[in-house]
Amino acid sequence: MVFVMERGLGRLLWGRGISALGDGLWFTTWAVYFTQERGIAPATVGLGMAVAAAAGLAAAVPVGVLADRRGPRGVLVAVTVVRAAAMAAYLHGGGSTAFLITTVAFVALANGATAVRTALVAALVTDDARRIRALAQQRVVQHIGYAAGAGLGALVLADGRSGAYQLAIAVNAVGFLVLAALTATVPAPPPTATPAARPPVRQVLRDLPYAAVVGATAVLSLCWAMLSTGLPLWITGHTGLPAALSGAVVVLSSAGIALLQVPATRLARTPAAAARTAVGAGVALAGACALLATTAGRSGALGVAVVLAAALLHLAGELGYVSAGWGLSVSLMREDARGAYQGMTEAATAAVQIAGPAFFTLAVGSGHPLGWLLAGAVFLAAAAPVPALTRWAERTRVAAQPATGAGW
Repeated sequence: MVFVMERGLGRLLWGRGISALGDGLWFTTWAVYFTQERGIAPATVGLGMAVAAAAGLAAAVPVGVLADRRGPRGVLVAVTVVRAAAMAAYLHGGGSTAFLITTVAFVALANGATAVRTALVAALVTDDARRIRALAQQRVVQHIGYAAGAGLGALVLADGRSGAYQLAIAVNAVGFLVLAALTATVPAPPPTATPAARPPVRQVLRDLPYAAVVGATAVLSLCWAMLSTGLPLWITGHTGLPAALSGAVVVLSSAGIALLQVPATRLARTPAAAARTAVGAGVALAGACALLATTAGRSGALGVAVVLAAALLHLAGELGYVSAGWGLSVSLMREDARGAYQGMTEAATAAVQIAGPAFFTLAVGSGHPLGWLLAGAVFLAAAAPVPALTRWAERTRVAAQPATGAGW
């Protein structure tokens, strides 16, 4: 049975890699496709993405709860098929209303899909260290797929013809269908509890220690907006450094994640170790911000060297944050409500991601180095209480175990 479960992880891995290639292709081309090929106003595109992101924030926990009730495998297959259908719907064009409906259907389910996928991995593997390692392997494959898809997306943009964009959409839709098909062949995990024994949704949402832990660590996910929004704005607007440097940092980050994400999970095998890793991640990200603050108006080789040093600290912080986030969310969740708890985790991360681009635009947009120092202070403030919050969460789990009989 263990061998069968491990084989199921391999199928998930292949499916995630294939769908990630389509994702990279799509995320490289969608902005140009909507605004230039379909003629949708940029403001409408932005509004549609914002509405879809908000819907995803609201849907994460309900989708996770559904996975607890119906099984994570079946729910993940259904969600993936819906996203494939939504992607295929982009082939038919339509105006702003069609764009909004399709985008909400496609984007809003992304967070829920991530939560259910994590719950499915946790159902296939009972050891927390192996769970975290499996999640790391999926992230590595995902980044490789993204990189390959982005390369194909560059070719689509260079071609510029309508047929090339249509082909990109079709490839992404097929990628989701392949992921759904492979997921459907994964062994169905045994149920964690009978419906009567499963905790009510409101009990999950009122688990304040868990919410505090995942909420604090979710703030560290600002590191993604730091790389995608803050750094390019800063380099192009407030330094004399080449604009291509921000792209080089992204390449460095992607390569580092591919090489080091799996080994980094060794730092988060227990809740205490994961909490310490979260603190280290916050310190590394704050250090990266401090270095970037010194590059205001700077140019030349020294400026490039400082940015690359900041990029290495950022990489260390991102690796630590992701590993710590998995270690804490998986080890502190209730086993009979994996989907709901992972949905709460994804909702916290989604909330930060919605605010991330605006935060860094405001922080560094003025060009004052204090903006970077403010961002660094936010990273430190988020990471500092994680060990204490983790100990609080662990105490509540231990206290609850004898009373419930099912454990936390």
